[in-house]
Amino acid sequence: MSDIAIAGILIAALFLILGSGVWIGLTLSGVAWIAMQIFSSRPAGDAMAVTIWGSASSWTLTALPLFVWMGEILFRTRLSQDMFKGLAPWMQSLPGRLLHTNVAGCAVFAAVSGSSAATCATIGKMSLPELKRRGYPDDMVIGTLAGAGTLGLLIPPSIIMIVYGVSADVSIARLFIAGVVPGILLALLFSGYIMFWALRNPERVPPADAKLPFAEKLRASMSLIPVALLILSVLGSIYAGIATATEAAAVGVVGAMVISGAQGSLTWHSFKEALLGATRLYCMMALILAGAAFLTLAMGYIGLPRHLAEWIGSLGLSKFQLILMLAVFYIVLGCFLDGISMVVLTMGVIMPTVNAAGIDPVWFGIFIVLVVEMAQITPPVGFNLFVLQGMTGKDLLYIARVTLPMFFLMVAAVLIIYFVPQLVTWLPQQMAP
Repeated sequence: MSDIAIAGILIAALFLILGSGVWIGLTLSGVAWIAMQIFSSRPAGDAMAVTIWGSASSWTLTALPLFVWMGEILFRTRLSQDMFKGLAPWMQSLPGRLLHTNVAGCAVFAAVSGSSAATCATIGKMSLPELKRRGYPDDMVIGTLAGAGTLGLLIPPSIIMIVYGVSADVSIARLFIAGVVPGILLALLFSGYIMFWALRNPERVPPADAKLPFAEKLRASMSLIPVALLILSVLGSIYAGIATATEAAAVGVVGAMVISGAQGSLTWHSFKEALLGATRLYCMMALILAGAAFLTLAMGYIGLPRHLAEWIGSLGLSKFQLILMLAVFYIVLGCFLDGISMVVLTMGVIMPTVNAAGIDPVWFGIFIVLVVEMAQITPPVGFNLFVLQGMTGKDLLYIARVTLPMFFLMVAAVLIIYFVPQLVTWLPQQMAP
């Protein structure tokens, strides 16, 4: 049977099982079992047991539930209100004024969260009512929040980077450091767009609050100290070579508990809720990762990734054409799958092609994160859109429309890091081997 026929059967099986409402992790395992049972001589049951146990017991993967737990603890603190209080005085003089708190707040919270949806929800909980009360237009408030919320994936620590690192066998610490400059770049692009919009539409920007003296601004910024210390402890310990990504995640959990306790948010109820929330989310991710590991093994036995890599190689695509094709592929895929599923489902097939093209796997990881970010704000399965729909009651298509400029800014960010790859690769190269 030809590769195209086999691929067609497996894709049909994937969509058929998914369409029947089966969980994604179980669907991936089921398709892998079908592939090995029909198209391979190796016993499927034995392969499934070994692969799922191997992927679930990975030490590197331990960082994932810890970072998820850290984000869950912080989600239940008053961190977003403190951040607004600390950031707002510095934003008044910029064109667009307090709209920049969406971007700056998401960028800061992203550095202690790792999740796009959590970043969007936490900052939105603070900024949506506050900016609405001050008279900022809904389309800009919602659009900039949806776009800036995706920084939760790019600015380390990032859950999707851990998933990519495990799936593609790439250093998570290097991925974290590689995401710093592109994350700042994307935040600056978002803020630049807000300034451009404000200069074009000055009548839609509410008047500034009374000017605060410099000393008052500094006093307000004191509320940012806890989150700054947490960012420093997590990322500083990795960058200084003191801790691995997993150990830094443990440092982050302890730091989040200290902040929560100092703010009076750490009660037995909030602790239990954070732990249960993190457990539920991680179990879902672990099931998807286990299913994807088994599917990757099955694909390897059938030989589909190698044949696909050979086929793409025979097309004679340039590196830019390959990246362009992959970007379109992931954006389309993102209309139907969440980011984690996209990464784990495709890595076994895509990585041989990427390696054969001579693309740096760390750079490719940041590229993947950027295109997954785009998927977070594309209907029908855009998680940030769902979060904002629940918080604002607005129509999903309205939220997608007002977020469209942020999507194009992400496309611009992909082009920038392609033509200036040092923005991604320079910091990881400074790390000790």
